[in-house]
Amino acid sequence: MSTVKITPSAASFATSIKHLAGIQLPRLQNTIFTSNSTKFRAPRRAFTVSMAASLDTPLEVCVKQSITTPNKLGDCPFTQRVLLTLEEKHLPYDMKFVDLSNKPDWFLKISPEGKVPLIKLDEKWVPDSDVITQALEEKFPEPPLTTPPEKASIGSKIFPKFVAFLKSKDPTDGTEQALLDELTAFNDYLKENGPFINGNEVSAADLSLGPKLYHLEISLGHYKNWSIPDSLSYVKSYMKSIFSRESFINTRALKEDVIEGWRPKVMG
Repeated sequence: MSTVKITPSAASFATSIKHLAGIQLPRLQNTIFTSNSTKFRAPRRAFTVSMAASLDTPLEVCVKQSITTPNKLGDCPFTQRVLLTLEEKHLPYDMKFVDLSNKPDWFLKISPEGKVPLIKLDEKWVPDSDVITQALEEKFPEPPLTTPPEKASIGSKIFPKFVAFLKSKDPTDGTEQALLDELTAFNDYLKENGPFINGNEVSAADLSLGPKLYHLEISLGHYKNWSIPDSLSYVKSYMKSIFSRESFINTRALKEDVIEGWRPKVMG
């Protein structure tokens, strides 16, 4: 079983978090990537102080393994949502790679449905990105990522419209326009309420939508030579902002994996 350990901080802080807000920790020692007996060293990172800095044991997370590159994270947007939450909350975590095309027995014992993401919290394995991110918010409330209920569903219809358009083989079936309608509505929302879904700060809704837009951009560009129109400038700026965050860069799938991951749906 291959693992990757990510440790944002190993220190504990007794001082109130409000007095530490914005302080930057010294750069960390290199993280160790472990695959059987082989060790790889990852680039150093710097993280902002948070209440989660006192977490001594990394949280175990089962993730999809890359289908194009050994010992790399795969292309599941729901897994990236969980990893983004861990990164934004500065929580150390240990990724356990799972080959979903040949699921190992140890994984099926803890996930009978054979799905990722899966995280171990309080000695129990918890499935489903919705449940996981809510549990993380309750257990580690700082920094807060909750999106107000009235804003939580903003942009949520984009993903199913994207999938329908990607799978469509009939250019006249209206799936492209349906996607454009949702993107336009989101663009209008951002124009009045942005730059993020909850205003000036990134929240849980952005961490859910961002990976899906990443898949949209790559897969539609590859399979349909399609891109979001320049007229939707607020959406494009939003994507640029989300995609350039350190947390996103640390957890994004390889472009090749996104392309290969969607191939069965496109060709089916």
